[in-house]
Amino acid sequence: MLSEQSAATVRATLPAVGGALGEISDRFYARLFTAHPELLRDLFNRGNQASGTQRQALAGAFAAFAAQLVERPDERPDTMLNRIAHKHASLGITPEQYPVVHEHLFAAVVDVLGEAVTAEVAAAWTEVYWLMANALIAIEKRLYAASRAGEPGGGPSEGLGDGLGDGLGERLGKGLGGWRAWEVVERVEETADVATFLIRPADSAPAPRFGPGQYVSVRVELPDGARQSRQYSLIGTPGSSVRRIGVKRVHGGAAPDGEVSNHLHARVKVGSTLELSAPYGDLVLDADTRTPVLLASAGIGVTPMIAMLEQLVVTGHRAPVTVVHADRSPAEHALRDEHEAYVAKLTDARAHFWYERPEPGHPADRTGLVDLSSVEIASGTRAYLCGPLPFMRAVRGRLIEKGVAPADIHYEVFGPDLWLAHP
Repeated sequence: MLSEQSAATVRATLPAVGGALGEISDRFYARLFTAHPELLRDLFNRGNQASGTQRQALAGAFAAFAAQLVERPDERPDTMLNRIAHKHASLGITPEQYPVVHEHLFAAVVDVLGEAVTAEVAAAWTEVYWLMANALIAIEKRLYAASRAGEPGGGPSEGLGDGLGDGLGERLGKGLGGWRAWEVVERVEETADVATFLIRPADSAPAPRFGPGQYVSVRVELPDGARQSRQYSLIGTPGSSVRRIGVKRVHGGAAPDGEVSNHLHARVKVGSTLELSAPYGDLVLDADTRTPVLLASAGIGVTPMIAMLEQLVVTGHRAPVTVVHADRSPAEHALRDEHEAYVAKLTDARAHFWYERPEPGHPADRTGLVDLSSVEIASGTRAYLCGPLPFMRAVRGRLIEKGVAPADIHYEVFGPDLWLAHP
C-alpha cells in the first residue's frame, strides 16, 4: 500500500506520467541496452523489442499497477503480478536485476518529463516501482523454492543469493535460471509450419513435474552468437519422463521472421540438444471430475489445450467438456487427430472446429470465425483460452454473455501480455 503522501502525488501525476509512458519505455530500453547490450543479446526477446510489443506491455503494466494502488488500494493485482513473475522465473530473473531496471527507468522518466519530476514526484513513483518490484521478487522467490523442492512451476536450482556481485552478462553466462540440457529424440512435422519435438533430459536426473497448461523457456544460440529464449507449452501429461513441445514457424511478413522458431525448424533434429528452463505458467487446468470445462484455442494455441485434454482423459473426467478451435484450414490445424481422439475418449465431450478455408473431405462444424451463439455451455463451466488476443477477447465476451463467471475464465498469451496491460 502506498503511503498517504505518495498516493496523493501519484494520483495527481498519473495522467501526465501515464500519458508519457510510451516514450518513457522507449528511452528506458535504449538506455538499458546501451549500458548492458548483453541483455538484448541474451535475455530480452529481440523480436518483441523490434515490434514494440514489449515496450507496450511494460508501460501498460506499470500504469495499471499504479492506477490500482490509488483507485483500489485494498486490492493487489495478483493476476498481473503472477503472470509477469512466471515469465520472469522462466528466464531466471533475479532480485539484483531490479535496481538496474530502476536506475534506467527513472533516468528515462527524468529525460522525458524534465523539471516536472520534483523530489516529491520522484519519491512517490519510486515507491510505486518498489512496491511492484518487491511483490514480483517475493512471488519469484516462491517459484524458485518450489522448483528446488521438485514441485510444478518451479525455477532455478541455484540459490538466489549466489554471486550477487557478478555483472549481469556474466551471471547470464553462468546459466542462472536452472537451465538443463535436453536431447531431441523425435521430431514430427505436424503441418507445413508446425513441428513437435519429443525431448528427454540429457543427464540422469528425473524430469521436473509440471501442470497441464504450463510452458518452458527454450534457449538456443543463434548464428550471431546471441542466446535467445522463447516459451513453448508442454504437451502431454505431467507424469511423463519425456517432454514434448510444438513450435510454429513465425513468418514476420512486414516484420522480421521469428528468430528462435525458424532456428528450431531449420537446425534442430533428432540428436540435437536444447536448453530448457523448469516449467512455469499460471494457466493450469484446475477442475475436478464434476466441473464442466471449456477449452478454446486458435492456431498454435492448441498446444496447452492438448495437454489439458489428455489430463482430463487420464483423470476420468465425467462432467461436460466443450472443445472449441479456430484455424485457417484443416491442413493448418496442428494436432487435429489428437484433438479429436482425446475428445472421443471422454464421457461427455464435444468438439467444434471453425476454419476460414474448409477443405473437401475435412468439413468444419462452422465456416469463418468462431461464433459461440449456438454452442451449449454447461452451468458452472470453467473456461481456458489460448490464441490471438482478438480471438480470446471475443470468446471471453460471449462466454460472459452466456453466464460464465469472469473469474472462471482463464487465458494464456504467447508473447507480452497486452491484455492485462490494456484490458
